[in-house]
Amino acid sequence: MSFRNLQHLLEVAAQGGRGHIICYPLGSTHNPSSFSYGQLLQEAQRASWTLRARNPAGLSPGAAVLLHFTDHWDHIVWFWAVLLAGCVPVISTALSNNDSLRTAHLAHLARTLHDPLCLTRTRLAPEFSRQDAIRPLAVEALDVAKAVPLDRIEANSGLSDTALILLTSGSTGHAKAVCLSHGQILAAITGKMTVAPLPGKCFMNWISLDHVAGIIEIHLLAMLARGDQVHAPGSDILTTPTRFLDLIHTHRVARTFAPNFFLGKIRATLQEMSNGSAPWDLSCLYCINSGGEANVTRTCEEVAAQLVRYGAPQNVIAPGFGMTETCAGAIFNTTFPEYDREQQLELASLGVCMPGIQMRITDGSPENVCVATGETGNLEVTGPAVFRGYFNNPTVTAECFTTDGWFKTGDRGFVDRKGYLNLMGRAKDTLIVNGVKYDPHSIELALDEARIPGLAPSFNCCFSSLPAGAETEEICVVYLPTYPADDLPARVETTDAIANVMMMSVGVRPRVIPLDRVLLQKSALGKLSRARIKASYEKGEYNTHRDLNDEMVKNHRRLTREPPGDELEKLILAVFVQSLGLDEDIGVQTPIFDFGITSIELIKLKKDLEQRLALPKEIPIATLLMNQTVRALSEAMRELQGPHVYSPTPLWLVHPGVGEVLVFLNLANLIKDRAVYALRARGFNEEEEPFASIDEAVRTYHAAIKQKQPEGPYAIAGYSYGSMLAFEVGKVLECQGDTVGFIGSFNLPPHIKSRMRQLDFKECLLHLAYFLDLMTEDHARDLATQLQGASQEHALEVVMAHADPVRAAELALSQEALLKWAGLAFGLQSMAVEYEPSGSIASLDCFYCIPLAVVASSKKQWREEHLSKWTDFTRSEPRFHSVGGAHYTMLSPEHVFDFQKTLRHALENRGL
Repeated sequence: MSFRNLQHLLEVAAQGGRGHIICYPLGSTHNPSSFSYGQLLQEAQRASWTLRARNPAGLSPGAAVLLHFTDHWDHIVWFWAVLLAGCVPVISTALSNNDSLRTAHLAHLARTLHDPLCLTRTRLAPEFSRQDAIRPLAVEALDVAKAVPLDRIEANSGLSDTALILLTSGSTGHAKAVCLSHGQILAAITGKMTVAPLPGKCFMNWISLDHVAGIIEIHLLAMLARGDQVHAPGSDILTTPTRFLDLIHTHRVARTFAPNFFLGKIRATLQEMSNGSAPWDLSCLYCINSGGEANVTRTCEEVAAQLVRYGAPQNVIAPGFGMTETCAGAIFNTTFPEYDREQQLELASLGVCMPGIQMRITDGSPENVCVATGETGNLEVTGPAVFRGYFNNPTVTAECFTTDGWFKTGDRGFVDRKGYLNLMGRAKDTLIVNGVKYDPHSIELALDEARIPGLAPSFNCCFSSLPAGAETEEICVVYLPTYPADDLPARVETTDAIANVMMMSVGVRPRVIPLDRVLLQKSALGKLSRARIKASYEKGEYNTHRDLNDEMVKNHRRLTREPPGDELEKLILAVFVQSLGLDEDIGVQTPIFDFGITSIELIKLKKDLEQRLALPKEIPIATLLMNQTVRALSEAMRELQGPHVYSPTPLWLVHPGVGEVLVFLNLANLIKDRAVYALRARGFNEEEEPFASIDEAVRTYHAAIKQKQPEGPYAIAGYSYGSMLAFEVGKVLECQGDTVGFIGSFNLPPHIKSRMRQLDFKECLLHLAYFLDLMTEDHARDLATQLQGASQEHALEVVMAHADPVRAAELALSQEALLKWAGLAFGLQSMAVEYEPSGSIASLDCFYCIPLAVVASSKKQWREEHLSKWTDFTRSEPRFHSVGGAHYTMLSPEHVFDFQKTLRHALENRGL
């Protein structure tokens, strides 16, 4: 049947009653979650309704919405939720570990996508820290469970409208935003189904859904086939290749994919096993599509022969060609290996076009002349399955299409007598390693920006090459050294520094070769010729320089090798040797990347270290990248195993009037450059007595601060009521000779007595109910009128009766617990009914937002008539910072990202 758009495809699949989405959590090989297409539609609708009801900035009809998730189910639900909300989902790629590349990438996305709304998870929000371009909104704050149905939106329903934007070549450099329309995607999955008709069968994906193969070739194609789809974490499969075959066997997978480098891993794993020893039944398997990089015929043929032993068909591996711009695979070789064996091809042929796409080979002239059969030229494609342009990039779009409308893929190749495509390289400089594309220009820029001692600025060149017998290309870096040839320590330090930048940028250990200036001649325009340098390398002209450098570095390692200094170093060294299969006795100062460790092996090393060291929390990949020796990593592991080492200038946050500090969680998650402490009111625990006075609270908080941070400078801030306590604690610190570098007031003036006298128990109870999200602010205001003169018991009963029962259950909040909490809050307010500020502090930063209606009619009045009074209690002019939101929402997920930027700048301006 024909579909109006992708939403229609989902609706039809949901009505069919067949097919499930099976998602495995990261690091787990058991207990996957399973959802029918009907359940997906329901969940996506609820998410869409919630998103529209919240209506955050950036959510408008047709707007691009960035999705940044690591969980497959999150990607799937929010992809459909954004579509159903009338917007265009943009699936974010993983962010670089290199801070400069990460921030540049996010700034580029903000410009390209017109300041998009970004949806993510709270645990991923720190990835957006220390940058000002993209504002993430944690989906936990949207509270999908409370969704209220809204009218359906028909936006983006046309076949020519953009349905999805995918980012390409964004690992380094500027990502292009590929617009895929509803019609293009539907044409593509229909064509794929024709090549491999598998109605009702199971499909498997094991990469992130930011890749076109995952979202279109598996998720949407399986939906069209009304079949099951399995989504497994790539890290688990890459580190344990047999897991790939386990899942095919368990879920009766008919179609999946595997690039050449992973096929090589499967081959090596199966060769180590005795023939037929595993209980796999792969008779369900119809095809493994393979693309993304060159397919070595020998590798594919040997893997296919091994899989046949477990019941797979002879032609189970189907090499092919595809791009994000063609909705993944669009040209397939379904006769492998017979045809390729007959033709004695070293690299597998890519076959013929599926329905929905056409290809041609041209000479690249303005006349678009097609070359003869067997002659090499530029590969160009056209058809309904081919995209029409890049988002917000008309210049590049125009450059990528011929005058008669064919898309220039950037690849060179020929079509043989049978009509099969054979690629001969790339017209562009793009590097492809393990199926991932990288931009060499940005890698070279990152090396220059690192200002590496020993590397002459602008004299470095990055390229890729496929070594003989290898499964994937290697990345090479040649550079002009500034150190004397016999300075071994400088040579090694430069090699290590280059490798570190490369690993942080692209996760790949490069082959590093210093060359003489005579071999690195620049053009008249001051550029090195990447094509000439790569050709010279592949001819073997640099072999002498390469071998000499490798030997000198190796000798220096051997001469300076250090044994483990303690038991932790000994244990980590043993893990290195066992996990990476190292034969030689490495030292604790030897960088692990000297042994050619790949990003896949790095993931395995990470998992092995976590298991052997029994760490209480996960090791960040960045920790391994930045601590490349056993000794450096041992120091990092001690921090993970032992008490957290706090920054010398932590930030202390004082609770608001409800006494609790949960309101600071979103803020703390975004502050990673310093420790964050929160001071919670006394009285929540059974054995605690609430504070009896402000003086008692100030003495207690002062003592707690001094115990954890004996010396200044101190940075303290309070939210609302807590601002008063922060001011008083700051005075005590200064009186005792301590330096207080920062005191922050989050929306509170110095004079609060009159407001505190307005807050009786009923008001405190209602404020607490709104603070805990048991009811809306408007509902609480309505109840305030209804409860005029009511007793505490009656007020409590009414509030509990009107409270959201789901939210109350989430908080495990009983009537007794709410009474105790409201009493504690009322006690805090009562302590301040006679409070008058006195004395002064050196400085103060006031962060202000929309005030409560009962205290001021506007933000302007609040700033000029109330907050301005801080001038009377500071020895320097207070600094005022306008922030988003209202009094109760200034730190909510919707506003906290902008708030933390303002706070961070304020701290930096105070020298902290």
